Amino acid sequence: MTSHTPRQKNNRGVVVEISEHPVAFAAAFLAFFFFSLIFLSAVGATPDPITDTSSNAVPQSGAEVTQTNNAPANPESPVRVVAKDVGLDVTVVNPTSTNVDDLDQDLTLGAVHYPTSAPLGVNGTVLIFGHSSYLPVVIHQYYKTFDGIQDLKTGQIISVYSGTTEYRYSVTGVRVADSTDSADNQIPLPSDNKYLTLVTCDSFAATSNRFIVTADFVGAYALAQ
Repeated sequence: MTSHTPRQKNNRGVVVEISEHPVAFAAAFLAFFFFSLIFLSAVGATPDPITDTSSNAVPQSGAEVTQTNNAPANPESPVRVVAKDVGLDVTVVNPTSTNVDDLDQDLTLGAVHYPTSAPLGVNGTVLIFGHSSYLPVVIHQYYKTFDGIQDLKTGQIISVYSGTTEYRYSVTGVRVADSTDSADNQIPLPSDNKYLTLVTCDSFAATSNRFIVTADFVGAYALAQ
């Protein structure tokens, strides 16, 4: 019987072959890459280019608006304030007069952005007033505009909306201002960063105990248009 010597299997491996013919391998790889790129371009399957993510780029809906300076070109007026944790969702009025009688009248329309406090989007304190009442029956619902803000907890989110942007703030504190203590009843308006202060009052013209909620700015988000 004739014997046959079995063919030896080539166990040299791909790595050895590449190391012995690096130029041929590189040329083959580049040719494959460019042919693949041409094909993908022809069928529209290449990835989109990276867009500008600088502060001048137009934010997409829901994207955080990054601000690189303290005075953006478009400070905005608040039109709505929402604190989901306490069921707050009210309209904000933006009067131009600081006359006490005028402000009292504006409080019948919703919450009021105090005219000389900061607008949204710039360093300063956005100060918003609203009535609150815990009587079982009230004549007008605006008496209950800011009911429940004293139940806000540290870290909970308050959203203040302009016509184009949601500005989010994180609660840092809630306190009762003593109407008999002139120092305690004052409302500080720091301007070294972006802040929000919500205040309840029985009447803007009257002196009474009031709840004061303070919050720090955490981000701004473009609204869907």
